[in-house]
Amino acid sequence: MTEIKTGQSKFVPFVSADKNIKEFSFRAIILGVFMSMFISAANAYLGLKAGMTIAATYTTAVIAMAVLKSLKGTILEENAARTIGSIGGNIASGAIFVLPAFFISAVWTPFFTITNYIISTIILIFAGILGIMFVTILRRVLVENAELPFPESIAASEIHKSGQKGARGSGFLLSGMGVGAFLTSLVEFKVIAAGWQKIITFTKGAILLRSPGMAPAYFAVGYIIGPRLGAITFSGGVLAWGLLAPVIAYFTNYSNPSGVSDWYNEITIAWKSYARYIAIGGMIVGAFYTLYKMRKSLFEGIAKSFSNLRQVSAHGVPYGSSAILRTDKDINIKIVLPVFGIILIIMFLIFNYFSSNIFASAIATVVMFFMGFVFAAVSGYLVGIIGVSNNPTSGLTVSVLIIAAFIMIMLGLSGNAGIAAVLGVAAFTCTSVSVAGEMMQDLKAGHILGCTPWKMQFGDIFGVISASLVMFLVLSLLHLGDIKNITSNKIDKLKSENINIVEYKGKNPEFVGKKYSLEEITILPPEVQNEILSTNAGFGGEKLPAPQASLMAIMSKSIIEGKTEIILILTGMLMGIALIMMQVKSPMLIAVGMYLPVDTSFAIFIGGLFKGLFDILAKRKKMDDNQKETATNKGILLSSGLIAGEALIGLLFAGLAFADVKIPYLFEYPSFIWSAIAIILIGFFLITIPLGLHLVRKNLN
Repeated sequence: MTEIKTGQSKFVPFVSADKNIKEFSFRAIILGVFMSMFISAANAYLGLKAGMTIAATYTTAVIAMAVLKSLKGTILEENAARTIGSIGGNIASGAIFVLPAFFISAVWTPFFTITNYIISTIILIFAGILGIMFVTILRRVLVENAELPFPESIAASEIHKSGQKGARGSGFLLSGMGVGAFLTSLVEFKVIAAGWQKIITFTKGAILLRSPGMAPAYFAVGYIIGPRLGAITFSGGVLAWGLLAPVIAYFTNYSNPSGVSDWYNEITIAWKSYARYIAIGGMIVGAFYTLYKMRKSLFEGIAKSFSNLRQVSAHGVPYGSSAILRTDKDINIKIVLPVFGIILIIMFLIFNYFSSNIFASAIATVVMFFMGFVFAAVSGYLVGIIGVSNNPTSGLTVSVLIIAAFIMIMLGLSGNAGIAAVLGVAAFTCTSVSVAGEMMQDLKAGHILGCTPWKMQFGDIFGVISASLVMFLVLSLLHLGDIKNITSNKIDKLKSENINIVEYKGKNPEFVGKKYSLEEITILPPEVQNEILSTNAGFGGEKLPAPQASLMAIMSKSIIEGKTEIILILTGMLMGIALIMMQVKSPMLIAVGMYLPVDTSFAIFIGGLFKGLFDILAKRKKMDDNQKETATNKGILLSSGLIAGEALIGLLFAGLAFADVKIPYLFEYPSFIWSAIAIILIGFFLITIPLGLHLVRKNLN
């Protein structure tokens, strides 16, 4: 057991504890708040589209360093701005994993209302603050534990240290943003194609050929996760789109294959109606398998957290005491405890709003608070070992969701009230655990640099509030913007084909058997248009699949209502178990790949290949560890820029669609040849710039 010490420590930070330089300044707060809002929007965009988010700490470190150094800011100001900004990415994780599930499960229809905005914002703000308060208690336990390496914290602190020596990385980030924004604009204006597909038809079937999606963010994600994980993700896409969906579509139409006029539509229906539920079963097993593989660390984390808390208490030095050093001072426990009380009351009121059951709400509040604290300790411990990027937040949230769902059943809740209560518990837990992990990582970086913990903790409250205030608006903009864009295009296409009447072919009993004129459809709310036209847009649709939120929605609905989809989910769980028995490295990623559109997983795979080629060329150059790390960091900054640039343009065009602004298209059907050239240029961009063009030429020759 590592001894936890208070007061003077042998560790010497970059800025010593006896120095009081500018840290929690107004300009650091303002910069951090703006970064928090922007990073949260970018991560929400990426998470809804690709089912993955990126660690924001490197991006915010580079931006903070670039801006504040030009204003002659201190290294502690840079760290303060970074930690405020990076927390927004984790608010996004908590939001995208659960909030869209309220719509997908039909609890919130329509999604955007003032009431839903207020409820969502309250959940995000107080869940985020709860995560910070948990970390305030756990900081000494984990940050000062020499057994935990905190790899991403060390990397972030090194960025700040290198800035003191004149090194900068903002140029790589901004270059990536420019390229990502430019290429995304070309796709939106239909100068280049978003993708390519072709159906090769046979007597009793067909083969579907698809290209990778032309989205810079997908290639960037693949580059960041690397060739192995990119290939595993794509293997899930091949399994779903190359085996399950075609086989299901074939046998569904076996008696009359010649009567099928659109095999692509049949395969898509098979994937959406069957393969994706199987994928969800695989994700459930994958999530628990991830926790199982970490079981030793999980149990050690829980045991050490509570044991070391007792050790800290035994020293007799209270939190916030003036007897301890600046670099060891947290928010005073006299503030933390009343905040816990306020949050418990808020949680109870929110759960009672969902369930209209006082007893069930009280139970849900106690369960969430207890599970939240335990998982915050676990999250902080895991971040210390593997970093925020690999923290299994969704797995922890699924665990809480299942526990909450069965508790709600035992308490007699059913229908939308039961589903809403379960999702409310999941939203609180997911956000608090996600924020706790990021906060712990930031505090470790601050510990290395010599920052003041209580200032960082208060700073992150600013980041949580700012990101939470805009997050529901960002989600609504992406959701409704996508629906309006796709339904508008569908209506225009029907008009061009002289089709004026549409018969509803879905399963919603409210619309079954009804016919609508195009004029009637255009005056209906966007989400109703989406349902009637079967355009598969918005949350859970083709462009915004939101795999984690779909998992939460379907799990809660299946358990509370006993839906028949549970059979397909069980099939997927058996598939996940089979993958584990075959010793597949990442069954969770395979299931995620199955759930995503195949052009998405294909693009992620291509991005992974770019990183693989980068590794080969770096090896030929015989770079030492420091040189390769520097080049790799440049590639990560370029990739982060690609993601941010695409997200910026994606939000802009979603806003235009939301405002019913018609976008002029250059071509109705642009050629994919130019898209293929753009993909090659992205690879060239991600490989040659980090390595240096002259080095690549030398190695190729």
